Amino acid sequence: MVLAGLQLSRLKPFPQVLGKRFRVGGSKWYILDTMNVAVDVELDHARETASVIPPNVLVHVLVYADECGVDTRAWFSGLGLTRAQMLDPQVKVSYHQARTILLRAIAALGEPALGLIVGRRQKIGSFGLLGLLMMTSATFGEAMHQAIDNHQICGCLLDIGFEQLSGEEVALALWPRFDDPQLQPFLCEEVIASSLMIAIQLLGPEFGLKRIELTYAAPAYKSLYPRVLGTHVQFGARHNRAVIDAQWLTRPLPGHNPLTARQALELCKIQLSQRHDCRDEIVTAVQGLLRDRLDHPPRIGEVAVALNLSERSLRRKLADTGHAFREILNEVRTERALELLRGGSMPVMDVADAIGFSDAREFRRAFKRWTGISPREARHDHT
Repeated sequence: MVLAGLQLSRLKPFPQVLGKRFRVGGSKWYILDTMNVAVDVELDHARETASVIPPNVLVHVLVYADECGVDTRAWFSGLGLTRAQMLDPQVKVSYHQARTILLRAIAALGEPALGLIVGRRQKIGSFGLLGLLMMTSATFGEAMHQAIDNHQICGCLLDIGFEQLSGEEVALALWPRFDDPQLQPFLCEEVIASSLMIAIQLLGPEFGLKRIELTYAAPAYKSLYPRVLGTHVQFGARHNRAVIDAQWLTRPLPGHNPLTARQALELCKIQLSQRHDCRDEIVTAVQGLLRDRLDHPPRIGEVAVALNLSERSLRRKLADTGHAFREILNEVRTERALELLRGGSMPVMDVADAIGFSDAREFRRAFKRWTGISPREARHDHT
């Protein structure tokens, strides 16, 4: 096997340390993944900074912090995000941004068991469209499979799967996306506790988990696990999973509605497909701020302040992604202008004003420079 110019079979000795960084000659770093493949660390960094995760989990943590009277503004420092953006349905965050906010939250709140706390507070409405899809499914088994297939649209920071352990037992299996032992307890706690709450809402208070297996060592607050999750927890296990009795899978759900379930599923598929259209987190953050004030576009210095960065840092971060501020502004303006031109009969002057031009002629020249066609041609081509 050859990867990144290295033939793995010739690497001697090969460091068998799963998820850890290593070098083989030269200065390039690699990481050993679960398939015993050496992956370029830069590629792993690209995955970690891809803005593809809805901020649902972060919103639950922020709401809890508000109730505790804790100021959360500092949690966003240096991340290219603001607290207000967390409530924007179009905003996505990266794993790097999410983990930084969560680790800051755990420290600021003084709650190492924050995953259990946040997870047990969630209701089926917390899952948005996915919650509606589960609620209107025919059986609990169908709801469980739909949740697993579409879990990425509600901001889950782990990968989730279904395991048939025997004729009597099935499990919700959890896999970390990154080697992140510091955050893994929170991630597993939040998913298992919230899943338990949803199952109880769907099936009634008689539902319970058979057992829980977790790969990490028992934390100092281990006594909270059975109290919150209602079952025995095995730490230091080979897998991360919550085991249930297979008989629950065939239990019919009282909220079943085949039409609503189909509609919710189609909307979930759309959201899932949009998740793969991602860009670097700093580019996404700048785009979001520009879209909010496009009629009077902020200067780069104002954007930097809003993102808790210096102007120099923002320019450098954008340059690292191969983008410039002016380029992003022009892209956002083009996107909005095309949307308005193709959306109806809005006068060109009004379109120009909506994207920050006070002169229609200047807008026409800029639009043709961006797209190669005039605003009139763009409208005509669409119709």
